[in-house]
Amino acid sequence: MLRQTDAPRSGVEATYKAREVEGVFDLYFYRPIGFWLARFFAWLKMTPAAVSLLAGIFGVVAGHLYYYRHLGINVVGMMLHVCANTLDNADGQLARLTHRESREGRIIDSVADHLVFVSVYLHLTLRCLFAGSSPAIILLACAVGISHALQGAAADYYRSTYLYFVTTGARTSVDSLSGLRSDYSKLTWRHTPWQKLLLALYLNFTRQQEMLAPRLKTLRDVVRQLFHGEIPERLRTRYRNLARPTLKWWRLLMTNVRMLVLFALLFISQPVYYFWFELIPLNLLFVYLLFRQEDMAESLLETLEPA
Repeated sequence: MLRQTDAPRSGVEATYKAREVEGVFDLYFYRPIGFWLARFFAWLKMTPAAVSLLAGIFGVVAGHLYYYRHLGINVVGMMLHVCANTLDNADGQLARLTHRESREGRIIDSVADHLVFVSVYLHLTLRCLFAGSSPAIILLACAVGISHALQGAAADYYRSTYLYFVTTGARTSVDSLSGLRSDYSKLTWRHTPWQKLLLALYLNFTRQQEMLAPRLKTLRDVVRQLFHGEIPERLRTRYRNLARPTLKWWRLLMTNVRMLVLFALLFISQPVYYFWFELIPLNLLFVYLLFRQEDMAESLLETLEPA
């Protein structure tokens, strides 16, 4: 029986990670614009990391503009936030378009994303404080920031694992904590401080992911040992069938939904409710998805035991 291969893609679709992991806004707004920008940046010979940093600058400025209790200024911030998210899509598309995907680029992209929401949470907290909120808003904001970091780490981990199992091109981009530690030990603060700092941040990010999903980590390790990257078609199909229904729920923990809710609350001058949205409904969804994905990993591990 011939092994099924991924269908060849062209144009903008060649810059997707995989169509099924893309959201509606990504497919019909961010990705088409990002593709045009990626080709423009390629013509300018810009690196994906430079585009990630540009996205970070736009996003940090947007976060600052949310501090002001003036809808016009907030709308400018929203526009910059959309630009930041567009550039955040374009950096990955540029990397895939020019075949310049790298671990360092992924780390810089992740750091830029975190800085954007640090700016958003910081300035929303200051806005609430100067509007007369209790100092307890600081504790609420810290809890929200931690929740966001964990949700984002888990969503990224499950998406990358899905790509690892069901597509052929994503397997080289999957890192493990043990492998990262080995690479980290080879770097020195004296000779490669920038690379060592980036890898230290990535180590912490990967540690969070593997702690949140221990059974999924075990599944990936077992599959790697058994099949050495050549995942059998039966396992690919089974994983796709089990994991695909939850992708739409994981997308709710990504950037697009957060932005829509934040924008709506800024329009009615009630940004404090964004913190509660992050803390209660998104955390409830997060916990549910963690249990569901771990059950899925356990069931797949059971099928591999006879092998």
